[in-house]
Amino acid sequence: MKCFGWKCQFQVAFSLGIIITLSCPITQGANILVVPIEGSHWINMRILIEELRLRGHDITVLFFSTSWYIKESPDLYQSIVVEMQEFLGENSNEEFIQRFVENTLGVFQKDTTPWTFVKFQYEMATFMHSCHTWGREFNIAIFENKTLLKQFENANFDLILTDPFFTTGAMLGYYLKLPVVNNVRWQSGGEAHLLSAPSPLSYVPITGSRLTDKMDFVQRTQNVLHSIFQLYISEFFTYPMYNALCHRYLGPDTDVKTLLQSADVWLMRVDFVFEFPRPTMPNIVYIGGFQCKPSKPLAAEFEEFVQSSGEHGIIVMSLGTIISSLPMQITMKIAEAFAQVPQKVIWRHDGKIPPNVGNNTLLAKWIPQNDLLGHPKTRAFITHGGTNGVYEAIYHGVPVVGIPLLFDQFDNLLRLKTRGAAKVINVAAMQSSDLLQALHEVINNTSYRDNMQKLSALHRDQPESPMERAIFWIEYVARHKGAAHLRSESYRLPWYVYYCVDVMILLLSVLLMVTVLTVLLLKQLCNITRNKKQKIQ
Repeated sequence: MKCFGWKCQFQVAFSLGIIITLSCPITQGANILVVPIEGSHWINMRILIEELRLRGHDITVLFFSTSWYIKESPDLYQSIVVEMQEFLGENSNEEFIQRFVENTLGVFQKDTTPWTFVKFQYEMATFMHSCHTWGREFNIAIFENKTLLKQFENANFDLILTDPFFTTGAMLGYYLKLPVVNNVRWQSGGEAHLLSAPSPLSYVPITGSRLTDKMDFVQRTQNVLHSIFQLYISEFFTYPMYNALCHRYLGPDTDVKTLLQSADVWLMRVDFVFEFPRPTMPNIVYIGGFQCKPSKPLAAEFEEFVQSSGEHGIIVMSLGTIISSLPMQITMKIAEAFAQVPQKVIWRHDGKIPPNVGNNTLLAKWIPQNDLLGHPKTRAFITHGGTNGVYEAIYHGVPVVGIPLLFDQFDNLLRLKTRGAAKVINVAAMQSSDLLQALHEVINNTSYRDNMQKLSALHRDQPESPMERAIFWIEYVARHKGAAHLRSESYRLPWYVYYCVDVMILLLSVLLMVTVLTVLLLKQLCNITRNKKQKIQ
């Protein structure tokens, strides 16, 4: 039978459409409860939410009424808002963060001795304790609200997508008997790998130790001591805060570590182009740089400023989501250095304008960071070392001058430094000449750009994008109602079973018994031989 004209074309097109449709996996829209946390973590989570929404999934976001960045967005997700006070009551969230930054900078203002490092760790531990105290109150507000819990039960969610830092998602997953996917870099007790994968201290540096995977004896000792300190904080201060809630609301046999470890999939914001190689587990999926994307054309005001830089190009500076500005004495040193470079500077700054800002510097409360980093005239990126900014710099191949301030930023920038793609400055003791020299080296020494371009090529050379990988595994958990077959059973084991302490005790006991019996037997044989000799004589 022959086909002619438009009828033939229609039949062929219809047949091809059926074949293509049947060959593609069908994913029914899932009903997803998202439990995020604030700051840059929310920026990451929102990007995932936008992609999930494009794929037809229904999203509900749980957050608190005084949230800084998470707001209602009916076109993107439904909102469940829990009434809460400010982070620390009397003080605004911004004031609290600003005071903490000033305290930590003050620690390193005079020297960088081991005692200074200890004081810095104390400041960090105190800050984290305040965060978890607030997180505990957030969890109490949820589980004391029976109407809200009933709303969760009636919503028929398919899974929970959560950031596990405050454990809220893990507790709700257990309560609602739902699979849990963690969008994670940190969990409540520290870096997420420490809870979910083996981490040999001989070559896996503890986050915050500022070490690489190549350690001598002294550094390994330092790494072990740092690990003990983190373990002490998490086991005796952090986890007990949440364990009391688990016992109260979920049952006496529950504990927060077990709940966290029972997550079905961990979406880890890590790429081993950047991270040091280490052991991992089947349910850990690496999505480092998933938020990165090609740059878009700049708005006219930015493009005009960029083009005015001529052959020298531009420098981009941003301190991320939480830190809007630095103390004025440091800000003025930065402005002084910028005024002396031949490049134009675009500086994200939301504080008092320094009086010595140069004519070549544009201050803006918000900048299109990704689009600026992707612009061909960008020569260097000055960053605090947050994960988002670091991966965007890698993606676009822009060398970095780092001024770490908090948390994992020191370690992030150390990883770039060891790969020859960054210069790192102690901002607390920085002079304008230090920043000027670092910029001159990073911009004019081509090895920094070459090394970053190499990292960019490695990062982009993947069979699928990190975003596609993240969405696949979220949908995978939704389709199969969990992924327990990928989860190690180690989380059910007591520590002495996990490390085979009971087996070692048994084997040592047997060895000891055999040794004792052998000695006694030999002693007895010696006595018998001696007695025989005496009789013969």
